Amino acid sequence: MFTGIIEEQGIVTRVERTADAARLTVRGPIAVEGAKHGDSISVSGVCLTVVDFDTAEFTADVMAQTLAMSTLDAVREGLQVNLERAAKVGDRIGGHIVQGHIDGTAQVLEIRPGEAWRVIRFSLDAEHAPLVVDKGSIAVDGVSLTVSAVGDGPDGSWFEVSLVPETLAATTLGAREVGHLVNIETDILARHVERMLRLGVTSGAERDLPSSLAGPGASTSPYSATEGGLA
Repeated sequence: MFTGIIEEQGIVTRVERTADAARLTVRGPIAVEGAKHGDSISVSGVCLTVVDFDTAEFTADVMAQTLAMSTLDAVREGLQVNLERAAKVGDRIGGHIVQGHIDGTAQVLEIRPGEAWRVIRFSLDAEHAPLVVDKGSIAVDGVSLTVSAVGDGPDGSWFEVSLVPETLAATTLGAREVGHLVNIETDILARHVERMLRLGVTSGAERDLPSSLAGPGASTSPYSATEGGLA
């Protein structure tokens, strides 16, 4: 588990590709401090497992599914990435609960600079649009952010985030331009609720309520089993 608070910007120093996977070596002295074989490190929002390391770099394997769903498919030597070590039990959670299991990618649609911040608008596909809400949490390239606006239009859905100077300087988001792709991870609670509603899951009390206690003509469940969940 991660919190979305980036510890440093690392640099990809080596990429070895096979037919259906890749092995990355990333320079990140802070990320490898205290590292052990099998530890998890978030690389621009993607949870990777350390298979080798030294005092300055670590190596991790990336499977085909992860390559297909993330910006790591286009990873190259010299690419800057956001790095975060897994959270420790008892740590303060400065961001929100981030698993490192991304939902896919989004494209930068618009950048609006301000005197002390920058607003970035990202595309949002139809599958994930219901999971993103105004003032909710989202991880973009592993960075925990608050959604400042959402919208739906004829060209598709979108969401915006407002970035303060510290975020722009400490993460790769400060270098993003219109057209760039980023990794996104929606809030885990939103994903669970969406799944429950879609399958029509009810609480144990509602599910087990005898029909005799439900009243004449009343249903023991307020949900239907149809797509969308609520009747």
